[in-house]
Amino acid sequence: MKLTWAKKSIWIMFGALFGALIVVGTSVLAEEATNGSETQQQVSLPLEELQAFVEVFNRISTDYVEEVEDKDLLEGAISGMLSSLDPHSAYLPPSNYKKMEEHTTGEFGGLGMEVGMEDGFVKVISPIDDTPAQKADIKSGDLIIKLDDHPVKGKSLSDAVKLMRGKPGTQIKLTLIREGEEKPLVKTLTRAIIKVNSVKGKLLKDGMGYIRVSQFQIRTGEDLVSTIKKLEADNKGILNGVVLDLRNNPGGVLRAAVQVTDAFLDEGLIVYTKGRVRNAAMRFEAEAGDILQGRPIVVLINEGSASASEIVSGALQDQGRALILGRNSFGKGSVQTLLPLNNGGAIKVTTARYYTPSGRSIQAEGIVPDIKIDQVKIEKINIEDLGRVKEKDLTGHLDGKDDVTQQQEDKRIIDQELEAILAKDYELSEALNVLKGMYFSQKLQEVKNVR
Repeated sequence: MKLTWAKKSIWIMFGALFGALIVVGTSVLAEEATNGSETQQQVSLPLEELQAFVEVFNRISTDYVEEVEDKDLLEGAISGMLSSLDPHSAYLPPSNYKKMEEHTTGEFGGLGMEVGMEDGFVKVISPIDDTPAQKADIKSGDLIIKLDDHPVKGKSLSDAVKLMRGKPGTQIKLTLIREGEEKPLVKTLTRAIIKVNSVKGKLLKDGMGYIRVSQFQIRTGEDLVSTIKKLEADNKGILNGVVLDLRNNPGGVLRAAVQVTDAFLDEGLIVYTKGRVRNAAMRFEAEAGDILQGRPIVVLINEGSASASEIVSGALQDQGRALILGRNSFGKGSVQTLLPLNNGGAIKVTTARYYTPSGRSIQAEGIVPDIKIDQVKIEKINIEDLGRVKEKDLTGHLDGKDDVTQQQEDKRIIDQELEAILAKDYELSEALNVLKGMYFSQKLQEVKNVR
């Protein structure tokens, strides 16, 4: 039987008052760790504000131009309560809760970008490698203002994400604002099943390795170790150094970030968290076993490197294990906890802050690189256009004939491919130059120690 609005109001108010009596009568406590001892904080309900809530609920239910389901009103109230806290706290209805696991398993449908909310618009934290978003040149920091013909303003993040998801092969038009552009940009993307291989590797010159981590999934730590071992097999010996590329890596699973960092450390603190309640405090220490045996590391970061990426780069920087190159990272240093609800949904609520081993807060500050590399546009100049004369331009010149084995020819082709990659990626090229300098400096020090 459907209750009348008057009866509903009475029941809601009774429930609020009953809850308040329970709180006052039994002293519901929040535990907080302070100097090793536990203090008790009494929580009370704001009765006046709850009365206002009941009144608003009643008014909307009776006076709004169209009939609204009670469930939708209450879910909207919960969503508003959480979204008013910070950009990362949110309500996940039952239909959305299961989708949270998709990002950690590495396969999901959509456009392939990590997003948040800013000033009522969807903000791109980072596009993911080899996805429709990256191929369409979506960049970190872009603000999405329209999805097809639907304005984003006024929508929750979950509503916006729902619009961006869809059947693979279908298209969606994004209208976005980008810093430095006078007019909004319009980009059409084709939805796809996003299969993310979070770790890729390549052997560079002089026995140096390149490791790209696009996001942190459950298996990322294991995949990083196996990738390094494969590169060492190709190199026929331990790598002389590694460039760890965390650019546009939006983060992911905390445990994976700890495992990646631990792979390069023999000991020491990796990261710790602090919040209001005791179980929000965590510490992660490295275990013995540096996979590179002390060989140098350069970590590449940029404004799209967030969360778990900042944990890794901050720990390696504080422990003196790596040099950080690039630009200031995103600055997401908060911990979100998923709390399931009885209705099959969940709330994602911020419960703590991350701190690097030296006590630096990542939140809103980000990681400042040791060596800053400004974003530049590289243009190739064809030397032939400069009008310079070379041997081949002289009348009657001899043809060149290489005296190389097939193995040498194969290596030359590989070197040419690497040169092409480095020519397009100025930041990676600079990182490799720094890594070589670190390696030769380390070898020189070893020689001095022997003497």
